[in-house]
Amino acid sequence: MGGAGRAARLVCGRRAKWIILVLWVVVLAAAGPAASKLTDAEKNDASAWLPGNAESTKVVDQSKDFLPQNVTAVVVFARSSGLTPADNRIIASDAAQMRTLTAHGIVGAQVQGPILDRAEAPRAALVLVPITFGDNGWNSIGKAVDEIRAVLDDNPDNGLETHITGPGGVAADSSDAFQGIDGTLLFAALAVVVVILLFTYRSPTLLLVPVVCVVGALFVAQALIYVLARHASLVVNAQSAGILTVLVFGAGTDYALLLVARYREELRRHEDRHEAMALALHRAGPAVIASASTVILGMLCLLAAEMNSTNGLGPVAAIGVAVALLVMLTLFPAVLLILGRWIFWPVIPHLGSPEPTETGLWARTGRRIARRPRAVWIGTVAALGALSFGLLALNAEGLTTAESFTGKPDSVVGQTVQARYFPAGTGQPLQVVANTSSLDAVRASLATVSGVVPESIVVPPDVPAERDGRSYVEATLTDAADSGAAQDTVDDARAAVHAVPQADALVGGGTAAQLDSNRASVRDEKLLIPVILAVVLIILALLLRAVVAPVVLIATVVLSFTAALGVSALVFRHIFDFPAEDTSFPLLVFVFLVALGIDYNIFLTTRVREESIRSDTRTGALTGLAATGGVITSAGLVLAGTFAALATLPIVGFAEIGFAVALGVLVDTLVVRSVVVTALILDLRERMWWPSALWRRDARHTHPTPPAGPDSSESRTGP
Repeated sequence: MGGAGRAARLVCGRRAKWIILVLWVVVLAAAGPAASKLTDAEKNDASAWLPGNAESTKVVDQSKDFLPQNVTAVVVFARSSGLTPADNRIIASDAAQMRTLTAHGIVGAQVQGPILDRAEAPRAALVLVPITFGDNGWNSIGKAVDEIRAVLDDNPDNGLETHITGPGGVAADSSDAFQGIDGTLLFAALAVVVVILLFTYRSPTLLLVPVVCVVGALFVAQALIYVLARHASLVVNAQSAGILTVLVFGAGTDYALLLVARYREELRRHEDRHEAMALALHRAGPAVIASASTVILGMLCLLAAEMNSTNGLGPVAAIGVAVALLVMLTLFPAVLLILGRWIFWPVIPHLGSPEPTETGLWARTGRRIARRPRAVWIGTVAALGALSFGLLALNAEGLTTAESFTGKPDSVVGQTVQARYFPAGTGQPLQVVANTSSLDAVRASLATVSGVVPESIVVPPDVPAERDGRSYVEATLTDAADSGAAQDTVDDARAAVHAVPQADALVGGGTAAQLDSNRASVRDEKLLIPVILAVVLIILALLLRAVVAPVVLIATVVLSFTAALGVSALVFRHIFDFPAEDTSFPLLVFVFLVALGIDYNIFLTTRVREESIRSDTRTGALTGLAATGGVITSAGLVLAGTFAALATLPIVGFAEIGFAVALGVLVDTLVVRSVVVTALILDLRERMWWPSALWRRDARHTHPTPPAGPDSSESRTGP
């Protein structure tokens, strides 16, 4: 069997299986407590999401010298007919109570307001409440806002409208949306896996083994990531932690499905189940390892991203897939061996029992495709190409705060109310850091920028006037902080203050951070997509020992990606009524669809190549499709279902990624892999394996060399 075979026998030994089980039980017992603490290690503050070298990130770092790192909760009081004397008393009383708050990072002593919308007959008032991040970063903001809301809840119900918005209110609503995300995704993914495994295996006993193993893999991955986050500066946020759950469940279950399918085949050929498992691991293991390696290396490519959120996702996802691979190639086969054949009840594979895939649905599908393979793949590619035109509806320019939620939380409603009566950027200022010697010139230059309220350019109270030759100033924007107009103002402000000689001025704040993030996402997309394609191409070339096959497979996965993105864009616009996509949406969907979607092509083509070596490419294609069709379809349904669980979250960005990846996986599994790839192999035949030894063998068989003789080319040209 070679090295892989010896490794397989080592895992499948009669004593080794018990040793492996004991070792994993010890690891799981140690991992449990650490896994439960992963949420505490998440960093959801600005620096965990922003581009590392962006101007706004530099302002975040430098502003720490002047004021505590805090976020402002904007409390809005409004009555469209005008504030009454009773309203004014309530507002004053609430502001006074907020000044006494100190729990959960509230800096009551620095509360500002009430700020009235106008001196005569005011209709609205604002109270600005600063909240420090604390040890848990943005995770503590929700509790602070609850304290503020408790003050408002004590008000009499007299028709005075009250809301909590601004960065603090939005952070609290986001925290609520992510509350319990790990549990929600865990149980949603678990339900999907159980249903599909029950349908696939038709065995209530067998499905428990991969479920238990994949849950164990998730706990071990979470524990390892927690340790690295605490002691090795690995950045984890709510996005990467949520994706980790669906990725481990999806990938781990896929590997289990492929291994069980091969193990079941070998059980029908061998009496000894240890021998059967060793052969199953030897023959399916390389495909599983290549598949996992593709995902791991694809995810690690994200380390080149400028966006810290994207950069941090790479190692988190890679660790999750690596742990899932290790568990499914060691613990999973060991447990299956310990339990014996009865675990397949009620359809137990015995020695000599017939192989159902030889006459099943996918065997019949392959024979139909084989009649006219070229017409099949050209027609299917044309249809998918037509669906790709939906990309014209894609609007990946970013989401505003209101567009980021599937519903309308209080912060979104409050933002709308605030914008009626005050400059829309109130509470979310432009932040400028500059050399103290040039501060007056910087302020004067900033005052000339359209979109900046000139009288708002001030040094905040309780801020040091100067630190190490640098000073800090804030300004209010006339447009909503998350609007395109506000981002244009940031560009104008930067141009203005950068032009001040020797000022070394930097412009940051929430709007600037959003602008820098959008631009970094576009840059990451242009850099990482070709890099990931190159990495996947190299892995396929090494695995298949060919050039044509990897290029063909990459092309088919890209086609399924564009088709899925095109359909998704149309669905988002015309069915879900989502106005836009996040700027990171195309890149993340691409990473998941290419890195994960190529798995199924690996599963199929490695089996086709194996069968082609025994016979010929045509027979190999038909046998490979018949043998892997069912398991790959089940694997695709599992992966699509687990990613679809993201769509249950009330965050538009997650819903869009979940829908697009789930759709792309289904397209790749049911159409591209089963129809297009199979038809291409049947059409290209031995040319698929060029320039490998398999191509040379089949080429000689298809076009035999004529015997040497007086008229042969050999006798004319010599050796």
